[in-house]
This record gives sequence, C-alpha cells and structure tokens, in this order.
Amino acid sequence: MRNLHPVKVGQCVLDGKHIYIQSMLNTRSDDIEGSVQQAKALEAAGCEILRAAIPNMAAVALIPAIKQEIGIPLVADIHFDYRLALAAADAGIDKIRINPGNIGGMDRVKAVADKCREKGIPIRIGVNSGSLEKELLAKYGAPTPEALVESALHHAKLLEQCDFDDIVISIKSSDVQNMIACYRLAARSCNYPLHLGVTEAGTARMGLIKSAVGIGSLLCDGIGETIRVSLTADPIEEIAAAQDILKAVGRKEGVQLVSCPTCGRTRIDLIGTAKAVEEALRGCKKNIKVAVMGCIVNGPGEAREADIGVAGGDGCAVLFKGDQILRKVPEAEIIPALLAEIEKL
Repeated sequence: MRNLHPVKVGQCVLDGKHIYIQSMLNTRSDDIEGSVQQAKALEAAGCEILRAAIPNMAAVALIPAIKQEIGIPLVADIHFDYRLALAAADAGIDKIRINPGNIGGMDRVKAVADKCREKGIPIRIGVNSGSLEKELLAKYGAPTPEALVESALHHAKLLEQCDFDDIVISIKSSDVQNMIACYRLAARSCNYPLHLGVTEAGTARMGLIKSAVGIGSLLCDGIGETIRVSLTADPIEEIAAAQDILKAVGRKEGVQLVSCPTCGRTRIDLIGTAKAVEEALRGCKKNIKVAVMGCIVNGPGEAREADIGVAGGDGCAVLFKGDQILRKVPEAEIIPALLAEIEKL
C-alpha cells in the first residue's frame, strides 16, 4: 500500500480505501438544462465524482445549477484562463482540474492555490502527451513515462511552492503500456492520490478493452484512487464499464457472473440465458457469484465456487449451490428459477 496523502473531494475521501468512479458531462457547456439532466442520470447510474468543462465565464453558471440537483462532487475542467478557476471556486465547485503550467505565471498559479486553500477545494493536475512541455520533449525525445511524470511532479511543485498540497494527479496516455508505466512510476515518486484513465481510448468496444487492461492492471497493483473509463459514447456507458472493471479486480461488491463460452455439448440457449441473467441482476447489490454454464461438465464441476448457478442439459438445466444439485428445471423456467433462488440468498 502507498503511504497516501489523503485528499477530500466533497464528501469523498481519496485515501485508497475506496475507488471512486468518475465521468464527465458531454452536453454542451451552454446547455444548462441538458447538463443538469445528464448529471442526474449519471449520479443515478453510479457516478461518484462528476466533471464538467468550463470553457468560458458563461459556463460557470453550470456549477450552481448542477449542484442544486445532485449529491456527488462536481469538478471544473479548466484550461488556460486562471480566472475561470477563481470563478468556479466562488461558484461552489468541489474540485478544480488544471494544468498549472498553462494558466500563466506564478502569480496566477498562486491566486488559484490561495483561493482553493481558502475554500477547501483540491486541485487535480492533469498531464497528457499532448500537453507536455517543449523542453521535456526535447530532453526525452518523446512523451515517455519519465517525461510525463516529471511534468506532473513539476506542476505539483508549483502548487507546493504556494503552500498548497491538496493535490490529485492524472497522467494520461492513449497508449495502454505507456499509461501503465506512467502511473507505476508516479506511484513510486509521490504520495498524492492518482486518477486513472486511458485517454482517448476510443469507441465503446475498444475503449472498454483498453481501459480494462490499463486501469485493471494498475488497480491490481494497488494503484489508483479514482478512475474514469473514457469512451466515445454516452457517458452512462462509462459508469457501467467502470463498475464492471472494479468487480473484475475485486474492488467492488455486487454480483459476479461467470458463464462458459459454450461448446458442442450445449443444448440450451446459453448465450441468450446468460445475457438475460446479467441484465436482470444489473441492479442487484448482493455480493455473490452466479454461474450460468452450458453443461454438467462445467457446472457444478468447474463452477462449484459459485454461490448459485445453473448447468444446461438437453432442453433443461439443473440448479446448483456449490457442488450440491438442487433440482432440474425445463429450459423455459431457467431464468425465473435462478432468480428466485438468488432472492433467497
């Protein structure tokens, strides 16, 4: 475990005990009503920290409008103009995301740090390959992990010089191996909380795969306090993907579904059954493992560690708990019978 410097974002404490799911509004910054509705939908889906782009002073109006309607922390995404950060802080923002190197001289960095200290607002330093300083590109020849981490720590030092240390760091790359290397190096180099993400990961399918590899690898290393699965898709899909990644690495309670890939022994519609069970249990909070298997070879044999499961036969299936067979049910009754047993658990 890293010896973390805990940072509080609204009611969320980034201390490594809980991994917070984050997403970002993709509604237009001048669409206040649409942004409020999307914020509410994201909170309902399980988003725990929400970010909004604040590209101009008019967009600052989003902050009170959204905060009146949601209970999760709101983060302002600021680029270039330090005055936007000051205005966001005065408007009640819970966290500010900036790159201290692109908002001007130390007087402006200090103004933001002083305001955030006064208001109890943390700052997330965001660094990526596209924002790397020219001198570091010249030094390293490319946006290497060493270059990106040096950039992030330099920006953190600017804030530290202003007597500010409520800092969160993100060092994103669209290259999965580079992203993993960046965060591993950052975890060894500082004790600030880290926000994980593969930036510009792509569409829902490929973006999820890249994010699962990058974010999942780091979480298995014990690295990361907040995560965002960046998808070119409805941000609601980001929340579902993040929840699934956390379940896969054992960092989130809830149903874990195991199902076999089917083979020539399968005599039921296993694919359709598994999909239907997964959808039916999407909102289930029970910390259980459910198996949907194609034949008696895979369940209750290989799937005996499941809390409850079904194994297909010829137009039927057996319900089982561990290695104990409960009863046989016809194919049409598999799903309701399984869900009824889950309800008893």
